Amino acid sequence: MIEQYKYKPIYEFVKRIADIFASALGIILLSWLLIIVAIVIKCTSKGPVLFKDTRIGKCGKDIKVYKFRTMYQDAESRLKDYLTPEQLEQWNKERKIDNDPRITKVGKFLRKTSIDELPQMFNIFIGNMSIWGNRPITRKELDEWYTEEQKELLYKIKPGLTGYWQAYGRSDVTFESGERQKLDLIYVYKRSTWLDIKIFFRTIYVVLFRKGAK
Repeated sequence: MIEQYKYKPIYEFVKRIADIFASALGIILLSWLLIIVAIVIKCTSKGPVLFKDTRIGKCGKDIKVYKFRTMYQDAESRLKDYLTPEQLEQWNKERKIDNDPRITKVGKFLRKTSIDELPQMFNIFIGNMSIWGNRPITRKELDEWYTEEQKELLYKIKPGLTGYWQAYGRSDVTFESGERQKLDLIYVYKRSTWLDIKIFFRTIYVVLFRKGAK
């Protein structure tokens, strides 16, 4: 499969210019919203406003991905205290939980509207993420669910704020079924300006009508 991968220099250049312009514009225009959300988070639960998670970036390098904190401060260190055995099993498999008890009331709203991901505009601006790409995943997910050949393909592109899985799969598609990996590879092979435009508008539709939970 790796031999089928094609580097597209013009496309990559245009995409980077679009990333810089769009993320800078977004940060400026949405600065009021970012400030309001930060204040609400700080006033309603203990802990930092931002959550920095280590994910895999281009070339397999670790990157820090920024999100608004949507969980209680000790949620990561006290999994067994918050989760039932069934929920813990689901977390270990998919890194997500139905009706997650660790999420704050404000966090639930932020996740449903995808506002929690707005700080990733800074990731996009500095260049370790793009607007379009496969959603950033953890090292554990990569090692558990992807073959070495698939890993090499994922390393070819930057992770994205939105992508093929985000627009066309979300909760309906899982690692366990193998469909999530397929959607990731579809984007690597078929990425183009036209596909990015379709993903952009599809993502808006998904977020507005809440098609699938994160």
